[in-house]
Amino acid sequence: MEGEPVNVNEFQELARQALPKMHYDYYTGGAEDQYTLKENVEAFRRITFRPRMLVDVSRIDFSTTVLGYNISAPIMIAPSGLHKLAHPEGEIATARAAAVSNTIMVYKSRDVSAQLVQRAERNGYKAIVLTVDVPRLGRREADIKSKYPKHLIILLLAAIKAVEVGVAGIVVSNHGARQLDYTPATITVLEEVVHAVGGKVPVFLDGGVRRGTDVFKALALGAQAVLIGRPAIYGLAAKGEYGVRKVIQMLKDELELTMALSGCPSVKDITRSHVRTQHEKFHSML
Repeated sequence: MEGEPVNVNEFQELARQALPKMHYDYYTGGAEDQYTLKENVEAFRRITFRPRMLVDVSRIDFSTTVLGYNISAPIMIAPSGLHKLAHPEGEIATARAAAVSNTIMVYKSRDVSAQLVQRAERNGYKAIVLTVDVPRLGRREADIKSKYPKHLIILLLAAIKAVEVGVAGIVVSNHGARQLDYTPATITVLEEVVHAVGGKVPVFLDGGVRRGTDVFKALALGAQAVLIGRPAIYGLAAKGEYGVRKVIQMLKDELELTMALSGCPSVKDITRSHVRTQHEKFHSML
């Protein structure tokens, strides 16, 4: 590939070239037939835009607030592990690039979990993301063929009624399509979750985001922000900390252009009426 990569897909190709096959398969693989893995990305393509004209978009502001904290754009790094398989600096490089907190996975030992939480608090972390969809590992056939070693740590969190137990926010995710195949693409169920929560807590989307247009679509369907997992890993594998920063900046640039062409000077101006899903019917807006 000549020159700098200009989109996430090109970073993925660089990652493929840089990583041992076993490591690349670990990051890119999904469960069984990988239907959901493909759908996470493809479902975004079935959502189209309803742009607004005659709007002053000379200045675009895509900054937002997450759990009371201001961030430069509604794009965050998703919970993901084993970054050192992609780059020697691992999560440190990712954290430096993204300026966001790393995720704590819940260990079988509650004592170990408590120690990790206390350690995070001492170091100034403001929030912790708990993964609740991995009572057992999914069957990832690429890992089986590569003889990738099984994890020694199994998460024991059962499914919970998030709002009832007082969580601060909800991430709509299918664990990168790595657990149970033929679950819905996350973008297709986002609206359902947003409506079910009823504004009590913010909702975030994880899964399939590869373009700034995808970020816009998720915001229009009710997400407060999106999380990216594989794109950050691709950047890390290809170019280390710089690669992660480059991936985030590309998504920001694409989001800014999408907002301008859609007539949205700020993220608050992005509404449900700016997108059309596949199953909607046309109706008069007069």
